Formats: sequence, structure tokens, C-alpha cells
Amino acid sequence: MNSRRAFLTLPTALTVVALAACSAPTAQEPAIPNGSVSEPSQTSTMPDGASTLTSGLAAPWSIAFLAGTPIVSERDSGRIIEIADDGTQREIGIVDGVVANGEGGLLGIAIDPAGGLYAYSTGSSGNRIERFDVTGTAGSFELGSAETLVDRIPSAGYHNGGRIAFGPDGMLYATTGDAGLARAAQDPQSLAGKILRMTPAGEAPDDNPTAGSLVYSSGHRNPQGIAWSDDGTLYAAEFGQDRWDELNIVEAGGNYGWPSVEGVAGDDAFIDPILQWEPEVASPSGIAYAQGTIYIANLRGQVLRAVPIDDPAAATELHAREYGRIRDVALAPDGRLWFATSNTDGRGQPSDGDDRIISIELPAG
Repeated sequence: MNSRRAFLTLPTALTVVALAACSAPTAQEPAIPNGSVSEPSQTSTMPDGASTLTSGLAAPWSIAFLAGTPIVSERDSGRIIEIADDGTQREIGIVDGVVANGEGGLLGIAIDPAGGLYAYSTGSSGNRIERFDVTGTAGSFELGSAETLVDRIPSAGYHNGGRIAFGPDGMLYATTGDAGLARAAQDPQSLAGKILRMTPAGEAPDDNPTAGSLVYSSGHRNPQGIAWSDDGTLYAAEFGQDRWDELNIVEAGGNYGWPSVEGVAGDDAFIDPILQWEPEVASPSGIAYAQGTIYIANLRGQVLRAVPIDDPAAATELHAREYGRIRDVALAPDGRLWFATSNTDGRGQPSDGDDRIISIELPAG
């Protein structure tokens, strides 16, 4: 299955330090009444052309767009927030039962074609995927009650995965971490360390690799980014341990090696990444695709990385160490790239105004 050739990018001459995955539990933010509105954030344009769209967020994790309106999840508070054109933040609801512990909490969100909102979050019995109806219009959205689609996905204070997105096939995909149970990534009966594929109702599609199973691919450590190119190819970004972070092309039924291998192994039993980085320059989280390029939000690397899919080795860096840790990146309806910083998540060094969402023009070419 080792059908992909890897390209090595941005190694450092420094000794590689293991990703500090374990952190002290993070206290949950106080609940704020549903529908509360923040003061408008002052939108500002940076000398480099980037614009701060909103600021003062608390550990934002995921950006999605509901009928053109930006929606953001906050990891520790469990809040889902809509962002107005002037940067005003308005809470549309709180996901009940969120357990914010370390890297766990309210993580990825996605919107289905009918306008339903899906959320991946950590609860008392593990990670779960829930669907919510949303009523109202921009400026008055309200989150309805939860319908649990999948639950008891293994969780821990670290390695929860958590990114969800609808693919071009109309199916919902979800990344799950190994939750510190490395061997579970190779266990076909476990939902840990996998990429899952399901119908919008949370059921296993008939054409999944294994009948009746949500598992689409296995052998993942902590993937947090998924995106599709124009031809339907699925890409996923993944945190390594102390050697290599990865960008993979994900194939149905593919095995990506963890914990047997990390990074390029040259082992026919596993699929190699197309790119790998030392964790200190990467720690990739959310990714987005636009005009032939995969854009990767990096936490420890504090950089937005651009990877041309026709020449991955030509990857370039954008806004390196300008805004601190970057958690997610999304292609907005207006054709610009939006990315969310993650400096208030307990591992960053917040500056005045953090956390924020920043908008940039797509790079030329």
C-alpha cells in the first residue's frame, strides 16, 4: 500500500522535542446567556494586507459558514458564535455537557446542505458527534436541541482529533485521535485513531471499506485537518509524536502506520505521507483547499503553510510567527482565506486582542 512518495520539508538542525501533548485540565468558561452579543471588534488592516475580522475569542477551534455567515466554536466554553460583518460576536447556543479537559472540549463544527449544524465535542462518556437544527437568520440564529449521531469515541486530555467536514460525496467525515491508546489506532473495532465516514444521519454507508463500520482509514495518531481537492482527493494533516508531523492523501481502507511507524517508513503495509515536518516547525491542525493548494494551520510552527498539490516539496510559509499559534483555516464565501489563532488555549502567549480571526487574500498563483 506504500503508493505515495514523501517529500521532506523544513527539517531543523535542532534536536526534535516531543509535542507537549499533555497539559493541565482547562477550566470551563462561565456560561453566557444564549443570544448574548459582544461589543463589535474593531476591524483593522495590517501593513501586510491581512485584516483582523474579530478579536477577543476564547480558544476558538473551528470556522464554518452557515448561509454565508461565519460560525465559530470555542473549545472550553462550549459556545457556538456567529460573527457579524462588523466583527460583533453573538452566541447562538452552548453545546450541553461539554467536558473541557486539556485538548478536549467543543472542537470541530460543520454545516450540512440543509443548514443543520454538526459538532464534535468531548462529553462525560467520550467524544461524540451531534447534529443541531438552527433556526432564524443571520443576526438571530438559535441552536436547537442535540441529536447524538455517534458517541463513546475514545477521549482523553489529549489526542482527540475532532475535525469534521462534509465531503463532495455528501458524507460526513470525522478525524479521531488515539486518545493516548496508541494500539487502538490499529484496532478495526475501535473508533480511536481513525478517519470516520458516515451518512448525515450517522450511519455507515454501504460503500465504506468494511460493511457496517464507520472506519474509513486507520493508523492515525491525532489528525485534525481534512480537505478535498477539485478532483475529490482527500487530504489529512496529522500530529506526529516526536519525529514527524504528516500531510497524507487518504485512501479508503488505507492504513497510515501509527503506532508502528511515524512519517515515511517505506513499508508496503502502510501508506507514507506526501509531506512530513519536524513537530517544532509544524503541529498541523485545520486545513483548507483553494485553487490547487492545501493551506495548513500550524500551532507550534505558528505559520500558515501553503502546499501546492502538484508539487508538495515547493511548500511555502505565510505569516510565519506573526500571529502566534494558528488552529484553523477556511475558505470564506468571498474567496479569501480566514484563519483562527489559538493563543488562549493554555499553550500560547496571548497578546492584546487574542484570540482573533484574520482574513487574507489568496496568494497569487
